[in-house]
Amino acid sequence: MTVAERLREATQQLGPESSTGRLDAELLMAAALGASRSQLLLRHMRDPAPAAFESLLARRLRDEPVAYILGTAEFYGLELEVTPAVLIPRADSETAIEAAREALHHAPPERILDCGTGSGALLLAALSLFPSARGAGIDRSAEALAVAARNAARLGLDQRSEFHVRDWEQPGWAQDLGGPFGLILANPPYVEDDAPLEAAVRDHEPSGALFAGPEGLDAYRVLIPQLPALLAPSGLALVEIGHRQAEAVSAIGTACGLAATVHRDLGDRPRIIAFSDDNGGVA
Repeated sequence: MTVAERLREATQQLGPESSTGRLDAELLMAAALGASRSQLLLRHMRDPAPAAFESLLARRLRDEPVAYILGTAEFYGLELEVTPAVLIPRADSETAIEAAREALHHAPPERILDCGTGSGALLLAALSLFPSARGAGIDRSAEALAVAARNAARLGLDQRSEFHVRDWEQPGWAQDLGGPFGLILANPPYVEDDAPLEAAVRDHEPSGALFAGPEGLDAYRVLIPQLPALLAPSGLALVEIGHRQAEAVSAIGTACGLAATVHRDLGDRPRIIAFSDDNGGVA
C-alpha cells in the first residue's frame, strides 16, 4: 500500500474520532517517514507506507492527542516540547500574546511572570516578543517545569527565564521572584468539575491544569486578588478564561480595584481578561 492509499484509509478510520482526521493522519505519517508534512505531500505520496505509521495511528485511535504522540506543538511560531505533564498549547491562548503586543509595544515590560506556566508557552512567547525582558514561570508541577526549562533552552531563552515550583494558594509563593511585574500572564484551571470534555482532553491532559471547582472559578478567586500587589505601576495582567466566564471573572477583578477589559479570540469568543490598576493602568 502506498502512502497516499494508507492516508485515505487512515482518514476514514479516524473520521468518527477526529474532526481533523486527514491532518492527523498526515502528521503521523510524516513522523513515521522522518519527514516534514510538506515533504510528505510533495515527495512521498507514492512511496510504500512505513510500518512505523501503524503504531502511531493506533495511539491516535485510542484518543491520544497528536501533540503527545509527536512530542511537540507549535505556539505563536515557536515549536515546543509537550508531554502528558503539560497542557497542549492552543491557538486561542495566543490571544494573550497579541493583547500584550498591542498594549505594551510602546512600554515593553522589564519583568514577566507566568502563573501556571506548564510548557512555558505563554512566557516564552512573551520573551520572544519583548527581547529586553526577563521572566519567571511558576507551576505546582516539577514535571511541567522540567518541560518548560527544556523549551527555554532549545529556544535560546534560558538566560532570560527561570522556573520555580510554586503554588499561588500557599502564603509567600511570590517571594524572591523578582517582582513587581510589568506583565503577568496566567492560564489557570477553569473547567467546571462536571463539564463534558472530549476524550482526548479528559483522558490524557493533566486534570490539575483543567478543573477548578463546580463553576470553574476557584483558581480565579485565589489568584486575581493577589494581582494588585504583584503588578508594577501601569502593569498589565492577562488571564485566560472559558468563553462563558467573562462577566464572573471580570467581577472578581473589579472587586479588587482592577480595571477589566475583555479580549476575544479568533472565533470571536471572550478569551482573555486584561486587568490593570484602576487608577491608570494600560488596560
